[in-house]
Amino acid sequence: MPSSSKVLLIAEHDNSEIKDATHKAMTAAVKLGDVTVLVAGNNAGDAAAAAAKLDGVAKVLHCDSPLFERPMAEAMADLIVPLMDGYDALVAPATTNGKNICPRVAALLDVMQISEITDVISADTFERPAYAGNAIQTVKSSEAKKVITIRTAGFDSVGEGGSATIETIDAPADSGLSSYVDENLSKSERPELTSASIIISGGRGMQNGENFAMLEKIADKLSAAVGASRAAVDAGFVPNDYQVGQTGKVVAPDLYIAVGISGAIQHLAGMKDSKVIVAINKDEDAPIFQVADYGIVADLFTAIPELEEELGKIGL
Repeated sequence: MPSSSKVLLIAEHDNSEIKDATHKAMTAAVKLGDVTVLVAGNNAGDAAAAAAKLDGVAKVLHCDSPLFERPMAEAMADLIVPLMDGYDALVAPATTNGKNICPRVAALLDVMQISEITDVISADTFERPAYAGNAIQTVKSSEAKKVITIRTAGFDSVGEGGSATIETIDAPADSGLSSYVDENLSKSERPELTSASIIISGGRGMQNGENFAMLEKIADKLSAAVGASRAAVDAGFVPNDYQVGQTGKVVAPDLYIAVGISGAIQHLAGMKDSKVIVAINKDEDAPIFQVADYGIVADLFTAIPELEEELGKIGL
């Protein structure tokens, strides 16, 4: 792609606000060329206006239709594929939505998808993790149209100093291939895992789900999100949307506190890019200590109440 490449970025939003994943994906997208942000939603004028303020955005395409109340892959692909005649690359954050939409678009364009990149080397060369993050691949694509998902943990968020124009586009006809039925979401006042600046996670060492209340007390004091290892999720301690790791959510908060987590390679792949890692584990040989900035070899059932007490002393 030449330096004047045109890039279409799929915005992640809730029909009113642009999510942080889009801010981070924009950081990668602007390295590829001129970025147009696509906001497809229902009554999503506020989201389109917010997208126009992102630093680096050249234009916003706003498609407003009940068809896009939820971003179903089939409807989104029907919208995006014709648009790609005018773009060299399609970019999306590697969220549940991005991972759902982009493979379908890539298949319809008959190109290979480049997944979960962590750096843009040039317009056709990218870095992405392999072997659970233990190796970094450098991949070069010769595809005329590139379809790319961004592992947002590897990028900072852009600011909101932009002032792009907003162009309204028509929605495609409903193909009837899929429709939104329902969703069951865990409700919490705490931040989302992927956007939280502080995360406290528990592992098998928590012993049961009731003991996660200890971590929730700390989380509430720190305005943190609560996560878990796969072992804790598989044991039924907490729902699977708590899971951090290779097969869960990839996070990179300012502070990650790992409690009773041994540090299996799959878990480390999801959190080792955290800026500061604190590990609490009674096994001094636990692999988690190899990536931790601060390690506490202690029984978590002693350490966590002590931490709660100390936070109380400073007014938290």
